[in-house]
Amino acid sequence: MSKQLGFLHNSEKCIGCRGCEMACKNEYQSDASVRWRQVYQLREKDFSLPTRMFISVACNHCQNPECLRVCPVKAYTKREDGIVIHDQERCIGCKLCTMACPYDRPQFNTVVKKVEKCNLCYERLDQGQQPACVAACVPEALQLVEMTDELDLKTGVLTNLPGMPDPAVTHPSIRFIGPKQGKQIRRDV
Repeated sequence: MSKQLGFLHNSEKCIGCRGCEMACKNEYQSDASVRWRQVYQLREKDFSLPTRMFISVACNHCQNPECLRVCPVKAYTKREDGIVIHDQERCIGCKLCTMACPYDRPQFNTVVKKVEKCNLCYERLDQGQQPACVAACVPEALQLVEMTDELDLKTGVLTNLPGMPDPAVTHPSIRFIGPKQGKQIRRDV
């Protein structure tokens, strides 16, 4: 594999507007019960100082995807750029992938009785465009990045956040910039 694409989510910039969620829904016109991308507010008690923090998550296009490993009909493939693709035509709706994913990202569509998930807008990427969620993020809190050792060594870049599954299992292709914690002082200028 030549590279591994993924997401960088900056919680210092994220305002929890859910624009990324809506952009994904608009792009794919998915059923109302299916949410490929979701914005969550993390529990304040998981941090040592008061903080309000949102994260936006979708399929993490893991380096070692459990969904791909457990699928009995090989409905999952991994591209050279690390994007994990789900072929809904091959899917038999057994939900093994939904049970295996520690991030609960493959979603079962009750209308078509098959699984769906984020495909990192590979069609848009192949045309030189950003994923819909990234393009719609007004505060630029969500970015498409290449997973590299240099990225992991940057100050402030985290591989995991409190309450998330252990990244050692699947090696998810998502990184975070955590919020500034503690009392925020408002200064009128």
